[in-house]
Amino acid sequence: MIGFESRPRVRAHEERRVFWAWTTLLMLAFALPGLQSCAQGASGEDIVTASDEPEPRRRARLRLQLALGYYERGQPTVALDETKQALAIDSGFVEAYNLRGLIYMKLDEPRLAQESFRRALSLGGDNPDVLHNQGWLQCQQGEFAQATRSFERALAQPAYAERAKTWLSLGLCQIRAGQAGPAEQSLLKAHELDAGNPVTGYNLAQLLYARGAPQDARFYIQRINNNGALANAETLWLGAKIEHRLGHPQARDRLGSQLRAHYPGSKELDFYDRRAFDE
Repeated sequence: MIGFESRPRVRAHEERRVFWAWTTLLMLAFALPGLQSCAQGASGEDIVTASDEPEPRRRARLRLQLALGYYERGQPTVALDETKQALAIDSGFVEAYNLRGLIYMKLDEPRLAQESFRRALSLGGDNPDVLHNQGWLQCQQGEFAQATRSFERALAQPAYAERAKTWLSLGLCQIRAGQAGPAEQSLLKAHELDAGNPVTGYNLAQLLYARGAPQDARFYIQRINNNGALANAETLWLGAKIEHRLGHPQARDRLGSQLRAHYPGSKELDFYDRRAFDE
């Protein structure tokens, strides 16, 4: 693997755009996959529980499923109340501490979020879902070395099913830390496992473009821009910059026309109209 020092640095404003693209979508994807596999719906209806679970755990799981529904609907305070009730019923419920950590992250309480994740790990060992969420929190706090360790511990679990998302998060965190070379390798691993994820494709294309590999970047961004449901102003603008650098004016201007048609008030269209392809 080529070291970071041998690659051009991604400029600061590009780092911010690379890191924050689709982060809301990214976070929602991480909400308690272990719990969701055990229950369906956001209410007490249609709950599927293991028949051999103790009664307190079944009641706590019902409460936690309600909490998850409120969390996903953007009601973190109500979700926190339900989570506290779940823990009052079953104080050893790892998934409840995991969700409590996510809720505290949403409420901008990083210290309380970290305490929740640590409690979950003390009860459940190297639970990869908890480690992933702890790593994301540490990355947001600028604790990049600790975040890397948390993500790597999650990836080390043989049965972990969400490896693509954790490789992606590790890559995004490495971008934020200014580690472009390792970030590219992490995103490539994420892409191998989930080639259709637009977050991975966009950020990988951005990294490749920034280090002077526009032809490679074009491969990833085209997969997004050719799918109208995935393309947005950021992806179209990046595609236009790549085509410009490759000397493809017709392809560049087709993307500019799409920007004008679908995102007429965007800053990306303003960049295109100013021909700011190399800024």
